[in-house]
Amino acid sequence: MNRPHVRIPLPGGQLVCSGRTHVMGILNVTPDSFSDGGRWLDPARALRRARRMVRDGASIVDVGGESTRPGAARIPAREELRRVLPVVEALAAEGVLVSIDTSKAAVAEAAFRAGAKILNDVTALRGDRRMARVAAKAGVAVILMHMKGRPRTMQKAPRYRDIVREITDFFLKSLKSALRAGIPRDRILLDPGIGFGKLPEHNVEILRRLEEFRRLGCPLVVGTSRKSFIGHYLGRKVDERLPGTAATVAAAIFRGADVVRVHDVREMSDVARMSDLVR
Repeated sequence: MNRPHVRIPLPGGQLVCSGRTHVMGILNVTPDSFSDGGRWLDPARALRRARRMVRDGASIVDVGGESTRPGAARIPAREELRRVLPVVEALAAEGVLVSIDTSKAAVAEAAFRAGAKILNDVTALRGDRRMARVAAKAGVAVILMHMKGRPRTMQKAPRYRDIVREITDFFLKSLKSALRAGIPRDRILLDPGIGFGKLPEHNVEILRRLEEFRRLGCPLVVGTSRKSFIGHYLGRKVDERLPGTAATVAAAIFRGADVVRVHDVREMSDVARMSDLVR
């Protein structure tokens, strides 16, 4: 599938989405994330991990201080800030393109001051009434993600009649709200939210029909890395899902993903490069 040439304005620069798929490295500075909780909680270890991601091919490092795994509880903004700010500030000072994964406006605002240039909000700006205004004022790019319910409840028997149509309707409403808040359309990316309020068959359907979301005119972000639907179909534990992840990353790229969000940056950078070459 051919992707349009898109330039996403960022504070002090831009992110070009065209022939090359961007790899976003996941850096969870949390004690309880589903895959790597606790491994990168120490700022020094987190920085070493992020630098390795960049060497291995990550265009973006996505820093998150609050787990959004199924059943996860919320934490106070001050604790989230304590976890993410030292990492964001240090990486931005080194010239790394940093995304802040948060749904709290106070955390996002501080992260933008520290140098983050992308907001990755799993609530699509709905979790905090100030978030849209904060993002618009900062001039950052914004990833709007679809999630059915909240992390604590999202996997309790989610149902859809036509999942792609329902996510598309959600995106249309979210885009309208973002534009009304002053976020330009050329700064918006869309993420269908693999694993966020979806059963395994829903996630596969999203990947099969991913190109339908391109009609909305925004770059697409897809995160399948190590997720439970891969384990469901392959019978693999979290740390055994690298091949399954590789297959879903390639499928997403062939269906039009511009950015893939992954844990295993070195391996998935190779997958992305070869997929881009074939595509």
